[in-house]
Amino acid sequence: MTTILEKTAGLVAFVRTVDAGSFHAASRLVGSSPSATRRLGLTSEGLAYYERVAPLLRALDDAEDIVQMADTARGLLRVTAPVELGRGLIAAWAQAFLAQHGEVKVELSVTDRHADLIREGYDVAVRMGPLSDTGLVARKIANLPIVLVASPAYVERRGRPASVEDLRDHEFVRHQMAGRPYPVTFADGTMIVPDGRLDTDDGGAIRNAALAGAGIAHLMRFAVQDDLDAGRLVRMLPEVAMPTMPVHIVHAYGRQLPVRARLFVDFVVGQMAALTR
Repeated sequence: MTTILEKTAGLVAFVRTVDAGSFHAASRLVGSSPSATRRLGLTSEGLAYYERVAPLLRALDDAEDIVQMADTARGLLRVTAPVELGRGLIAAWAQAFLAQHGEVKVELSVTDRHADLIREGYDVAVRMGPLSDTGLVARKIANLPIVLVASPAYVERRGRPASVEDLRDHEFVRHQMAGRPYPVTFADGTMIVPDGRLDTDDGGAIRNAALAGAGIAHLMRFAVQDDLDAGRLVRMLPEVAMPTMPVHIVHAYGRQLPVRARLFVDFVVGQMAALTR
């Protein structure tokens, strides 16, 4: 009877073929020559088999990494992060991490969609906001401050709000989620749905519109700290406490992360700690 070890080479070829999308591309990954070059299509049964086998083979691939020296990392690290954090922080931190670990390669997906880590083959994900019970291992790494900001031009035109109630008479650049403006919530539980004529689901677009004087923006402080320091934006109601945004790193490895992932998580934790001091 054929054992699983005897099947391993074929399973690796199968997974590499699906990942690469063609027999020709997969052959380069496994170091063989293709008998034909064509695109790959899977039956539903083949897809189900792939979804069960691929995580197991990736775990076997990571086993060698786990037994390396504690400070040694190599291989591909796949990370997914939300747009605002990915563009604003994680991309730069990944580059700094690579400078310290010359045998690691990072693939960063920047998207607000919550990727399926196991099915899509990600090592770690950075998640903002409350976590749902996904069965993943989660480590809280920060509580990021949120601020209300506007440009000096907007303040000159409309004045500064003196209270939370005054905000109802001001114009916001509104963060849109699921087709609706996201409410502004304060630490005491007070919530307002701001008025405004410009709605967008992109934090960078909100910042740019605020800089242009379009209205008050509700953003994480790290995204506008340079603008505040330079006077391009000013705080609104700084004396009123606002809630913080929890940030977690999640993974599906259980207690034992591959070295490359563990070192990356520790690196990001250190960067976050410096950011929120």
